[in-house]
Amino acid sequence: MPTIVFASPKGGAGKSTSAVVLATELAGQGATVAIVDADPNKPVSRWATRPGKPASLTVVSNVTEDSVLDQIDQASLEAAFVVVDLEGTASLMVGYAISRADLVIVPTQGSLLDATEAVKAIRLVRNMEKTAGKTIPTAVLFTRTSAVIRPRSLQAIEAEFAKSGVKTFDTQMHERDAFRAIFSFGGSLSDLDRGQVGNVPAAIANARAFAAEVLSILKPAGAREAA
Repeated sequence: MPTIVFASPKGGAGKSTSAVVLATELAGQGATVAIVDADPNKPVSRWATRPGKPASLTVVSNVTEDSVLDQIDQASLEAAFVVVDLEGTASLMVGYAISRADLVIVPTQGSLLDATEAVKAIRLVRNMEKTAGKTIPTAVLFTRTSAVIRPRSLQAIEAEFAKSGVKTFDTQMHERDAFRAIFSFGGSLSDLDRGQVGNVPAAIANARAFAAEVLSILKPAGAREAA
């Protein structure tokens, strides 16, 4: 089953948020999903202790450099989708996980500093392709962007990525309170109290567009869509 790895050497890029949003959206569509929480800060594991985690979604914790490959392989036998949330640094664990990926997603904010860090992650993927002897599809996901304003700085980064042959998602994860709120209240976006959290429908639409684009990238590789 497809393994989707979220990787960025920069902390705060939105890896864990994007991973949970994607995983809960896939689970909401009826798929079984396993999240391998390989971030030492354990944000996904903490989210999973709160109420509302989908029954079809499991979280694999206590991941180490020595165990990460076995845990990814085991999860892929038990779930339709495996989502891996990595630590925000370059390490052997990150490299090992990338070697198992059917898709690497590199979250980045729309600044030159973040884009430079994203390029480092892409280079690591390219090096792991040589080690693994296979092509690993990779795409940059812009996070915490405005839903209404597209700054020229972001446009310039997008243009530079396109010029360099770096794939970027058409969908961006906008700056939304709902994405943060699921880590405070637990569950998925659809579980949020709309009296407490603003603009939940827009966040759900954003998540669905992101998940649909992920599935469209995986489909050529023979991935199975959520039922």
